[in-house]
This record gives sequence, structure tokens and C-alpha cells, in this order.
Amino acid sequence: MIGEYKGVSPKIHDSAFVAKDAVVVGDVTIGEQSSIWFKTVIRGDVAPTHIGKRVSIQDLSMLHQSPNNPLIVEDDVTVGHQVTLHSAIVRKNALVGMGALILDGAEIGESAFVGAGSLVPPGKKIPPHTLVMGRPAKVVRKLTAEDYAEMERVRKSYVEKGQYYNEKTNFGK
Repeated sequence: MIGEYKGVSPKIHDSAFVAKDAVVVGDVTIGEQSSIWFKTVIRGDVAPTHIGKRVSIQDLSMLHQSPNNPLIVEDDVTVGHQVTLHSAIVRKNALVGMGALILDGAEIGESAFVGAGSLVPPGKKIPPHTLVMGRPAKVVRKLTAEDYAEMERVRKSYVEKGQYYNEKTNFGK
């Protein structure tokens, strides 16, 4: 379901895949070749949400904001299943693992990897090119060439899947 809130409708690039059972409402921008998967909720009814190009927001995720504190997801980001993003910034090429919680004012650095189930508390800055895990999330190590290759594989697979679903199925918009 795609809908307006107080006269503001989402701006969704034609090449983006939005599952029919996802909810995208209000001041939300979704860039080209991005994908919003099944049962995801993105409410732009408090502040803007900006989702860049080639971003996947996977099944059952929830994106929202606090007043005057937008949510920004830059290009080429992977957001795993059941992730909560709330008034945070996720920099380009980052990966947020399944079930993670990223809270107000947190910033995930460029090409960082947030492990599944991690909690990034309000205001926490995750350094670029690091693996973080835990509740609260802590830096575990620098990423390796193998980590980057896996992150790229996952990102590309979701761009391809999203384009397939958008063009070949009736599951979208």
C-alpha cells in the first residue's frame, strides 16, 4: 500500500520494486533499482525518509522517524529482514544484518557491517569499514576482502531480484 499523509505522497522511482503488502506512507523518497520487500512498513509521517539507489529494505522491516530527525539510507545499502531503522543515517555500501535495531541519531559508516541482532543505540557512530556486533553494538574488527565480496554479492542479488519482481511478477506496487 502506497499512500499520502497530510497531502504528501511518497516519491518512488519507476524502477524500484515495492511489494504490494508493504506500507509506504507520506514523506518518503525511494531511489532507482531499490527494493522494499514484503510486509515492510515505511512511515514518513513525522519527518522525511530518504532511501537512495540500489537499496534493499528486506521483509518485515520498519522505518520511522522522530520529529525534525529524518531517516537517511544512502546508495547501495542492504538492510536485512526485520530491521528497525529510526531517525538514523546509514552511509553508502553498508549492510545492516537481520533483526538489528538502529536508533535515533545513530550513524552507520560507509561500508560498515552491522551484525544480525545488534543494537546501535541513539547517537552512536559506527566507523566506516568495520564489523560491529552486540547489544549495544561494539566494533569487532576491520572488514576483510571476503566481507566486502559477500556484501557486494548480497547487494547485487537484491538489485537483480527486485528488478525481476518489478518486471516479471504482479507482487509489486
